[in-house]
Amino acid sequence: MQYVAKAKFVRYSPYKLRPLADVIRGKNVQYALDWLSTCSLQKAVPIQKIIKSAAANAFQLGKLEAGHLVVKEIRIDQGPIFRYFKPGAMGRANPQKKRLSHMSVIVESIEKKKEA
Repeated sequence: MQYVAKAKFVRYSPYKLRPLADVIRGKNVQYALDWLSTCSLQKAVPIQKIIKSAAANAFQLGKLEAGHLVVKEIRIDQGPIFRYFKPGAMGRANPQKKRLSHMSVIVESIEKKKEA
């Protein structure tokens, strides 16, 4: 069985979050949470929260602990972009972009993965 967790409008650029997602894709959920907790980057916090949410969904619906789950899929998609202007040299206005992310995590039990 698969369990899903989603987060939308996360205030980090997807370009900055995707390298962290690539590291934990396909790994054990407990290993991924431990790795993210030792990672001293502030941008690791929303990924850690969404994986904890997916593990909580698995425990609530299927009575599966985090040690028996694996991260099947983690997707970081582009959200809306805030465009604004900051003052530039010689009285000009420089355009700035604040990118937002949409994240989706799917976890499944290790036994299910071994059968497939």
